[in-house]
Amino acid sequence: MTVSTAPKQNSITTHLGNGLKVIAIENPVADIVSARVFLPVGQGHETPENAGIFSLLTSLLTRGTAHRSSLEIAEAVEYVGASLGADSASDYSLVSVKTVSADFEKIFTLATEILREPSFPKNEIDLERKLTIQGLRSMQEQPFSVAYKYFREGMYGNHPYGFSSMGTEETLIAMDRDALLEAHHQHFRPDNMVVVIVGRIDPERAVALVDKLLGSWAAPQDPAPAARLPEVESHAYRIVTPQETNQAFVILGYLAAPVKDPDFAALKLLSTHLGNGLSSRLFVELREKQGLAYDVSAFYPTRLGPSQFVSYIGTAPENTSIALDGLQSELRRLCEIPLTAKELQVAKNKMLGQYALGKQTNGQIAQLLGWYEILGLGTEFDIQFQADVAAVTIEAAQAAAKRCFVDSYISILGPATAVEALR
Repeated sequence: MTVSTAPKQNSITTHLGNGLKVIAIENPVADIVSARVFLPVGQGHETPENAGIFSLLTSLLTRGTAHRSSLEIAEAVEYVGASLGADSASDYSLVSVKTVSADFEKIFTLATEILREPSFPKNEIDLERKLTIQGLRSMQEQPFSVAYKYFREGMYGNHPYGFSSMGTEETLIAMDRDALLEAHHQHFRPDNMVVVIVGRIDPERAVALVDKLLGSWAAPQDPAPAARLPEVESHAYRIVTPQETNQAFVILGYLAAPVKDPDFAALKLLSTHLGNGLSSRLFVELREKQGLAYDVSAFYPTRLGPSQFVSYIGTAPENTSIALDGLQSELRRLCEIPLTAKELQVAKNKMLGQYALGKQTNGQIAQLLGWYEILGLGTEFDIQFQADVAAVTIEAAQAAAKRCFVDSYISILGPATAVEALR
């Protein structure tokens, strides 16, 4: 078992005068430079009234600036075969860039323009709103998405993590250009921003370029608005949704530790053991041995606030009750019966191997390090996390399971004849 590290051939970490943090890493293996610009702004800053605003805002960054139209931005990027995009998530928003090294300055300049001076044209807002609403309606036709929506809402209530990242039809319709401009003005600012550049570029040149393009961006006098991540009170919850589908879906989960909690590494290993791959416990026990599952897995997202440990199964409607019993049995088993030394080692090898494979490209490295930095973990968490995983003991894994798997949240969706009795 090996612990991997990001390339460290030559790097600089520094702050500009306006508070912006820059991490530049030279990795000359390929003639590619990738950059990520992270801001600590996501669902955690949303309310029930403006849910989805940062998803809409970031999708519009490439749709026009004070100097260029959406078409002009697209042509500038595609002309040199580069990529430029923006996105938002639970705890952050970002702008991403990937180019050959010769074109990096040109495309990164464009990236800073969409970051600082988006114009939010009304026609583009109307188009993106329409597309997002179509996406929300499409998700209502996907049984797992519906079951997971009810699961998430039941767990989090009015906590921002309970909202759809895309918002709702009501919140989207209510959003106008003024709301987007205000959100951008409040949250997109240099003093809470992290820029990570990785690739065939001298780190000093990379820092100088960031300073040239973003160093003059003055930070507002008022502090940046903080995320709204209150504690979530754990309570047992079950919802059953009759819907005529070819298969039934059962989701069983628990409130789980945030990324800075001591149980984080152990729960990541338990999630890997349960649901990662064809050799995972859920796949072997519920699909291979019992033939219950069309699809079965588990996941445990990395979150700054209260996370969720989720297991799920898609099964034939007549097997819904047995499938629920199977999920409950496997989660209970982790509390009652310790992992064997072999099971724990296999989970560690799988997790650390996949972690290393997730840092092969400049973009992957920039994404990971910028994400850790914006979560307040620091780039050193890249090494610390791997060491934490390697250090998890059998006893620690079982203790984490006992602390986490207490009050269960259950969402069941399927034909009424199969699920009504499970209310």
